[in-house]
Amino acid sequence: MATLLNKIVFIGGKGGVGKSTSAAALAWEAARLNKKTLLISTDPAHNLGDIFKREIGGQITQITRLLSAIEIDPEKETNNYIMGVKENIKNMMHAGMIEEVNRQLDTAKASPGADESALFNKLISIIIDEQDHYDHLIVDTAPTGHTIRLLTLPELMGIWIDGLLQRRRKTNQNYSQLLNDGDPVEDPIYDVLSQRQKRFSKARELLLDQANTSFIFVLNPERLPIVETKKAIQLLEKYHLHVKTLIINKLLPEQADGEFLIQRKEYEQKYVHQIECTFPSQEKIYVPLFSHDIIDIQQLELFGSYYQKHDLLFS
Repeated sequence: MATLLNKIVFIGGKGGVGKSTSAAALAWEAARLNKKTLLISTDPAHNLGDIFKREIGGQITQITRLLSAIEIDPEKETNNYIMGVKENIKNMMHAGMIEEVNRQLDTAKASPGADESALFNKLISIIIDEQDHYDHLIVDTAPTGHTIRLLTLPELMGIWIDGLLQRRRKTNQNYSQLLNDGDPVEDPIYDVLSQRQKRFSKARELLLDQANTSFIFVLNPERLPIVETKKAIQLLEKYHLHVKTLIINKLLPEQADGEFLIQRKEYEQKYVHQIECTFPSQEKIYVPLFSHDIIDIQQLELFGSYYQKHDLLFS
């Protein structure tokens, strides 16, 4: 059965299973088939530059005529995000309060979720700004826990901002009745929150659009990656985000010989069977363990050939 690659594809999975290689090979294969493709890395331990043997960084960098890449730096984006918030509130507050608010914002940079929020803000900006310029946008994500927080952020933040807006609206109504003869009160903070709400709503709409966005998880035929992938898929299902394709990477080749490898192959088959039983509704792409690292384009094309064998179609 053929698997159709949507316009926007998120590649997730446990650390060390081969996400970056899988994403890079997928992007390379799409470009090889004349699809203009943007490969986006949100993993702090960026590997794309190593794979393509060139510096990529935080600006869109052209790799070939049809393939470009960008590596988002979470720390840099968090700093940019905080600076943007400071700029927004500069004219909204009394000068005497600005210093204290800025101090609290600087403290917030180290709070849980700050990196994910800033990174997601940048990622959604790239997708919204660039989706009309590319046939495919392929996102190489950080290990599973970060991916889950990233993908569920729009719904969680949307609920939180809705609550803030309701309280802000009620406060404005009270001020309007008491101080402004019933006329509406200008509230730049409410306007900023409203803009953020629309952005997260757009992001949520984009992630839920199954006709344009898909999620692929990479795992190895081992116990922990199987368990982690199962939990991740179940959690994403609660947010109506459906993982329809799995890449099972680093399978021992059929021609593996020697007593140790033969025993290991038999042991591995138990996990392959477990994968088949645990994920019956997902399409599965099997990729063998190579005798070498994927460190050049020729080897990347060899990896990508397994997408062809599994009838991966590019829209």
